Amino acid sequence: MVHLDAWLPRAAAQRPAHPALLTAGGPVSYAELRRAALDAAAALAAAGVGAADRVAVALPAGVPFVATLHACLLLGAAIVPIDLRLAEGERARRAAGAALLVERPLVRGDAPDAPVLDQLDPNAIATVMHTSGTTALPKPVELTISNWIWNALGSAVALGVDAEDRWLCTLPLSHVGGLSILLRSAIYGTTVVLHERFDATAAARAINDERVTLASLVGTTLQRVLDAGAQGHGSLRCALIGGGPLPPALALRAAEAGIPVAQTYGMTEACSQVTTSLAGEPETAGVALIGQRVTVSSEGEILVAGATVSPSAALDAEGWLHTGDLGALDERGRLVVTGRRADTIVSGGENVAPQEVEAALLAHPAVADAGVYGRPDDEWGEVVLATVVLHDGSHAEGEELREHVAAQLARFKVPKAITFAGELPRTVSGKLLRRELSGRAG
Repeated sequence: MVHLDAWLPRAAAQRPAHPALLTAGGPVSYAELRRAALDAAAALAAAGVGAADRVAVALPAGVPFVATLHACLLLGAAIVPIDLRLAEGERARRAAGAALLVERPLVRGDAPDAPVLDQLDPNAIATVMHTSGTTALPKPVELTISNWIWNALGSAVALGVDAEDRWLCTLPLSHVGGLSILLRSAIYGTTVVLHERFDATAAARAINDERVTLASLVGTTLQRVLDAGAQGHGSLRCALIGGGPLPPALALRAAEAGIPVAQTYGMTEACSQVTTSLAGEPETAGVALIGQRVTVSSEGEILVAGATVSPSAALDAEGWLHTGDLGALDERGRLVVTGRRADTIVSGGENVAPQEVEAALLAHPAVADAGVYGRPDDEWGEVVLATVVLHDGSHAEGEELREHVAAQLARFKVPKAITFAGELPRTVSGKLLRRELSGRAG
């Protein structure tokens, strides 16, 4: 069996003084992070945690969380990150089955050194992530050491790796997109610019002033960072945009600000990135990463297979993971994501992809955010509705926006009614809670 050098000790041996983390409290070198992880491992071992155990971690993004993450890896245990925004009952359900729930920074005290791994088993479960729950109840997804290694390799080939990379992480660490930044950077021996939570002003300042080379955002947060004055500069190589299709108007705005964006398609069951476009070519989600395969079924559903797919994922007889997402492959094999099958609105026998209508609305200069959804209707089966958020100081009427959409799309795709709101309901990772919007309209 192939074994792999433990990631943090390897990085600490090669680059002890190099910053592993840049936080509000200052830089943390790889040598310092290794020491913190060994102390956390001693505390976990003293509490009875051993190999193959699960450790639920409900800590904010910061050094204690990262130290606990690596402590689990060093012990051969799996980490279960818990979203701090969840209600008490939701946290308890996610932590069920864990040997320990960590809610405060671990303190070693007089605990002896723990016996830690110097090599990792590729088949061992490293993390247990929960899906976002936008279309169904969240479910746990087991990801192995091998899944994460292939994720790091595929991302490196797609985006490149520089020894001085600084990857801005504002995504929640309970989300596969956020945790992947920590793990990839440890594997590469590069730096994470770690923010405790998303703050548009702080993120724009990091991009403008802190030599960030890579950033992971979703469409909504990209828009807010641009609103806060983010500008492209010499060191920023790519802003990776996930969480859904990137509206063309937003991609154009980023380009005008000098920010190279790349669209990515991914999911928890496939360990984050599945496809990634080239920076500066954000019109598609790009091609499959190394070690992955992507195809589209005759019904238009995106299917995924490969080395990053969780061993706990339900596959069909031919080994494909059915994603529930809709898309197409262009002549270059690049993936174009059109939406989720569960989100499709069937109005008068015609299929309407909400994301297409949202993109049309977002092309209006007054519109800051848009959510499109269906409502049951006796005549049409479903009718298309929209809720929009306007930019501060902007004004638009519903009929004006309907005419704007009608100039771009077929009439059956034009919302029957448009309402206005101060903000749209979204998950902590930026995904639109379409069901909640629909419930408000009902």
